[in-house]
Amino acid sequence: MKTRFVDGFEVHRGSGNVFADLGLADAEKLKIKTGLVIEIRKAMKSRGLTQQEAAKRMGITQPKVSDMMRGDFTNLSERKLMDCLTRLGYDIEIKVRPARAEIGHLTLATA
Repeated sequence: MKTRFVDGFEVHRGSGNVFADLGLADAEKLKIKTGLVIEIRKAMKSRGLTQQEAAKRMGITQPKVSDMMRGDFTNLSERKLMDCLTRLGYDIEIKVRPARAEIGHLTLATA
């Protein structure tokens, strides 16, 4: 993070991953899961699905959908979230390419 001062306040420029900026373990995975949940929310809204209807289509319980909508998706893997999206009519493409750095990164690109 880059730090500077504006009007006497210390301002930190984020890395683009709030989870990493907060020092959380598995920050990249949390960012991916958050992006997937955002897409699930968009899909539910665009299709006018209730939590119960979405749960049925996604193959999970309504309480898990409720947890997801409140930002608690720790009980769902990235794979399960991708499965939920495909059941809501989304295609998911996983692209693998050589990293620019010694260690690669996970990213989520949405249309």
